[in-house]
Amino acid sequence: MKRLLFLLLPLLCGASVFAQEPNLGNSTKPIQKEKPLDGHYKADNLANAKVTPYANLREADVMYRKRVYREIDLREKMNRIYASPKARLIDMIMDAITSGEMTAYAHPIGGNPDENEFTTILKPEEAMAKFADSVVIQQYDANGDPIGNGSKVAGEFNPDSIVKFQIKEDWIFDKQRSVYEPRIIGIAPMVKIKAAGQDLGEQPAFWIYFPEARHTFVTKEVMSRSNDATGLSYDDIFMKRIFSSYIVKVSNPDDLRIKDYAQGIDKLYEAERIKKELIDYEHDLWSY
Repeated sequence: MKRLLFLLLPLLCGASVFAQEPNLGNSTKPIQKEKPLDGHYKADNLANAKVTPYANLREADVMYRKRVYREIDLREKMNRIYASPKARLIDMIMDAITSGEMTAYAHPIGGNPDENEFTTILKPEEAMAKFADSVVIQQYDANGDPIGNGSKVAGEFNPDSIVKFQIKEDWIFDKQRSVYEPRIIGIAPMVKIKAAGQDLGEQPAFWIYFPEARHTFVTKEVMSRSNDATGLSYDDIFMKRIFSSYIVKVSNPDDLRIKDYAQGIDKLYEAERIKKELIDYEHDLWSY
């Protein structure tokens, strides 16, 4: 019996020391060595992700190119992931512009938009001002009388007001690789323009150069309705084209938008016709 006690005594002492190791001061409050992990594993795959570069493209190998503008409506069910409060696309873009990770370019007024959409750089405050309507602040003197006509200041930005994005892309056939693919060039949030109390429609607030934005998008996870472990980044869903959109313009000699020559439901019919024309080009390449 004494031998058994001598054998068990070191084991009990060791267990006692091990049990007290996290809290040697006998305090009622446990000592945290590290910040608590929100989950059961450390999700850092996207945080360290790198952009997969495009395949090299030479002008001599471009057998066909078509400039296409299309719009993504976030109110569509398939596009709701872009408006998720946990990973809203516009919030991500504005945070990156403010921190200097992305550059905002002014939308050209007049001229040829295909040549100067990435020419004029906007400061972060200028880019933010594109979203907020001006508000007149009236000042008063000690007697309560208004001073002057008031001053205009930018109103508060509501990210939920951005419900559309425009995409500028090129559809290219590379004869060297025998590949027909679309390549996104720029992304622009759409804002409603009003003047003299009249609604002048929507136009891009500013443009983001997509090859530059990819380095930020690749580290931002997309929220899914059905699975929290998708592992998809914003770069993935743009490159894999996981979005619903409709065409609003293609390159043409008269530089016309679809709404310049079609109205109502005819605009959608024309957009679908152009979409089919782009797809048929590839089919016709391999048909005999």
